[in-house]
Amino acid sequence: AGNLPYFDLVNGELIAAGGTLDGRAFIDNLVAAGYPKSDMEVTSDRTAINGAADNIQFAVRLNGTCLIGQYGNIGYASTAADMLATGRCLVGATRPIDW
Repeated sequence: AGNLPYFDLVNGELIAAGGTLDGRAFIDNLVAAGYPKSDMEVTSDRTAINGAADNIQFAVRLNGTCLIGQYGNIGYASTAADMLATGRCLVGATRPIDW
């Protein structure tokens, strides 16, 4: 939870810079800030009917805690939470981070 202010700073700087703000942009930016890609999760940028997702969620597992961010039509929001019993941070389907 002590890492949440840095997580927010990194994400806030990306948002303020503009440009493409999709899941890949958030993941790549977090990697550049020092978070390990192998400990990240991200939801799809597209809906089940191939429309643009209203919001995307992304998370980093860090020492048994999850730093979770959400960006989209609600703006930006974040929280720190315990990992789920599954060892993951996000509930439901996530996309592979295979780039």
